[in-house]
Amino acid sequence: MFAVVKTGGKQYKVAEGDVVQVEKLPGEAQAKVDLAEVLMLCDNGKTTVGAPFVKGALVSAEIVAQKRGGKLIVFKKKRRQNYRRRNNHRQEFTVLKITGIKA
Repeated sequence: MFAVVKTGGKQYKVAEGDVVQVEKLPGEAQAKVDLAEVLMLCDNGKTTVGAPFVKGALVSAEIVAQKRGGKLIVFKKKRRQNYRRRNNHRQEFTVLKITGIKA
């Protein structure tokens, strides 16, 4: 059984026991999170597609950790204008462990 959920503006295909990295969600480690925006549900060959979400479907997850990604360099330049700007960015994300999928 797997589901396609939407969180943080992105879609993730998840199954029970999977560990996924999603956009930052509020909460501490070992906190329970429910993802209600289920776009598709597949159970033993029976597929249910929502319009836009599947009614009554719920994906339960547990927050494993709150982390930050690697450093990205943001560099802007305009040629022949003596314009250069350099910044750094580290994206925050949440590591989730999927504990259950309810139809």
